[in-house]
Amino acid sequence: MTGATNDVVSDRMFNLPNMLSFLRLLLVPVFLVLLAQGEDAWALVVLSISSFSDWLDGFLARRWNQITRLGQLLDPAADRLYIFAALIGLAWRDLVPWWIVLIVVGRDIFLLILGVILANFGFGPLPVHDLGKVATFCLFYALPMIMLGQAFPQLEWWSQPMGWAFALWGAFLYWWAGIVYAIEAMRVIRLPRVGPGVSSDTLE
Repeated sequence: MTGATNDVVSDRMFNLPNMLSFLRLLLVPVFLVLLAQGEDAWALVVLSISSFSDWLDGFLARRWNQITRLGQLLDPAADRLYIFAALIGLAWRDLVPWWIVLIVVGRDIFLLILGVILANFGFGPLPVHDLGKVATFCLFYALPMIMLGQAFPQLEWWSQPMGWAFALWGAFLYWWAGIVYAIEAMRVIRLPRVGPGVSSDTLE
């Protein structure tokens, strides 16, 4: 019986949608190296492949009813890693200031601390907030726009202002969402415990 259960767990972990999510994670260092070396066009190709695989794994997971907790954790983790890689690669080349890197990374460290505090009180992560999704969307598409201007200078007049607008707005919303999570975390901690801890999706 235990063997059969392990087989089911293994099948759910290594289904095609999850394998596509793992592929996205494996491409992160490739993306970072290409970006740091100034190979912006190839970095955009890797990012496009990753974005397509992100759409495909979500489509297949819903179509084949293979949505798993692992997949729900891998997708936002991959998004964050690509954002971090893009920020670090562009900052390394002095194309974006390091203070933007610190703002984005600092916010996620802040949320990590909130998660530890919630766990100590017996609660799981808070539900994903739409504000956090919008912030992640802004950052995820701002950085490729900045890269686009580097890869194709003829597009720089358009892609750079758009990219910076999304980047600054996304950084602001990123911290705004973090403050909303902090307020909600404090509210949850003060609630009387009437059952098992809150269980939800990963923080965005």
